[in-house]
Amino acid sequence: MPTTTWNRHHILTLADFTTAEYNAVLQTAASFQEVLSRRTKKVPTLQGQVVANLFFEPSTRTRSSFEIAAKRLSADTLNFTASTSSMTKGETILDTAKTYLAMGTDIMVIRHKDAGVPLSIAQEMDRLGVKVSVLNAGDGQHEHPSQGLLDLFTICNLIDPVQPRIELLKGKKIAIVGDILHSRVARSNIWSLIASGAEVHLAAPPTLLPKFFAEYLGVNENSHRLFTHWQLEPALENADFVMTLRLQKERMTANLLPSLREYHQLFGITRPKLKLCQPDVKVLHPGPVNRGVEISSDLMDDPEFSLIQSQVTSGVAVRMALLYFIGNRF
Repeated sequence: MPTTTWNRHHILTLADFTTAEYNAVLQTAASFQEVLSRRTKKVPTLQGQVVANLFFEPSTRTRSSFEIAAKRLSADTLNFTASTSSMTKGETILDTAKTYLAMGTDIMVIRHKDAGVPLSIAQEMDRLGVKVSVLNAGDGQHEHPSQGLLDLFTICNLIDPVQPRIELLKGKKIAIVGDILHSRVARSNIWSLIASGAEVHLAAPPTLLPKFFAEYLGVNENSHRLFTHWQLEPALENADFVMTLRLQKERMTANLLPSLREYHQLFGITRPKLKLCQPDVKVLHPGPVNRGVEISSDLMDDPEFSLIQSQVTSGVAVRMALLYFIGNRF
């Protein structure tokens, strides 16, 4: 397993990740992927530690992935569900976190519908002076760091399974298509892909991709190779990878689209549209997928083009790497 000095106590955003940190995660995830291929898929790395999955909003892939990752590292796990918790009786989020702290939790994996909740819990743990690490598993429209890292690993591992590294994406064209406005996944991927030196092209209807989106993120378009399009074709032209995003209807407070059918016609990823891309183009989607809306069903299930199942598999190895780093920091 690669050796590196890891100084990050919490993992809340990719906006300030360094190249060394990206590569440490990628190469450690590759090591854990090898572990997951063995008959005995378990290592004693976090034996005796407690990982609490505090998910204040629904999740299938992320929650299950973190639970499996923690168990593969021999940690004990606690799973929280808001609908069956004392929060229904008026308990606050911070009091809930302190309850899990009192039970001996070492790592808290937080997902919440509101941006900033993982940061608030991390700040409270720091204020209390306890050695508890917080990992952001998705907060509102802010970020989803582990998803961004597993997407990065999926791509880099495809290019070089022996030594996946961020430099492999330098000069590659990557299109991110769909509900950019509401996507925390898009934000994390933008930070990681910009850091890799890739050329990132965002494509969506104007209602889902505001004109000043790059400036809103604090990214300078020209110097960081980030481009925005209100039509699909310029983003797909000669693209090496295409990432399509779910339409987050639960976060839409206005009628931002005429119809799902029209959206699919204009921005849905299909085989004919991929002809604009490189011949060996690959397609990603963080899930869950609205089949026939963001991507056609036949394309989603075609292993020649689709990396969607690889993303799910990569998620366990990447999350093992993240838990490994923050769980062994002290």
